[in-house]
Amino acid sequence: MPLTDAPRAGGSHPVLINVSGTPKRLDLYLVKRLPVSRSRIQRSIDEEVILVNGAPTKASCKVKQGDQIALLVMKPAPVELVPEPIALNIVYEDESLLIVNKPIGMVVHPATGHLSGTLANALLHHCQNLTVLGGRERPGVVHRLDKDTSGIMVIAKTDSAHVSLSAQFKCHSIKRHYLAIAAGVIKENHGKIILPIGRDRSDRKKISARTDRPRMAETHYRVIERFEIATLLDIEPQTGRTHQIRVHLAHLFHPVVGDKTYGGRTARISELGADRQMLHAASLGFMHPTSKKEVFFSAPPPTDMQTILERLRSQKPPKS
Repeated sequence: MPLTDAPRAGGSHPVLINVSGTPKRLDLYLVKRLPVSRSRIQRSIDEEVILVNGAPTKASCKVKQGDQIALLVMKPAPVELVPEPIALNIVYEDESLLIVNKPIGMVVHPATGHLSGTLANALLHHCQNLTVLGGRERPGVVHRLDKDTSGIMVIAKTDSAHVSLSAQFKCHSIKRHYLAIAAGVIKENHGKIILPIGRDRSDRKKISARTDRPRMAETHYRVIERFEIATLLDIEPQTGRTHQIRVHLAHLFHPVVGDKTYGGRTARISELGADRQMLHAASLGFMHPTSKKEVFFSAPPPTDMQTILERLRSQKPPKS
């Protein structure tokens, strides 16, 4: 999540901060001057809504006397996160963590347009004392899934669990597998996509390779089943960039079926009736933050994805 979620009003100017004092890291300089956490500032720098002297930079950039920092988005009123009695599909729970199977259509934490009904609201009702190391609007949240992506998520209950899980995500040691229905027939049985991606330079709501700040992204895939007009894939992302799987498969010209953002006409296979991207976080494996043992959790794809797979299996098989 960027520093703020409210867009700048049309024609308005960014908030400018003229740097004074001794040189200091950008994130450390701002955390003393803004009523938000350092992690949120760092995310905002990554999202390129904080610029130094008119250009994107890194959190570690040293700002000095005479530099100018621009905040491109105005800060909205703080979101009051209210516990809500929303049913959770709990796969596993202990004193350190919670494993949930996130349903389709649920936003992970509040943002503009989604101030209630989120996973965070449901988590607060289920567990009142969740860690807030990731921010008060993100209790227990260590990673995210897109609104219309279903599947397994791990939630940290304690500060120590959050630190451990965050470190594992950062070093990419967590084993994640997704199921994706890709448009078209992929000929190779397996492969890898290595394509740096970042915020699109012309459409900031999208991620693409057309970016001023590319970040390395790697995705491995394996064909599970081929159909006449689509392919079922096991996807193992090696990095965790926003929208990575969707952007990488679109780069192969085999976008996720139903992906309205990155799929274009190719992904809209009308006879399948997909009204969201056919992507499911099927499993998650990691070192338990307390027991230090490897654990593994999984969840089957939701009903709509299974229905589309049944439709595909009823069609003619692809030509060999």
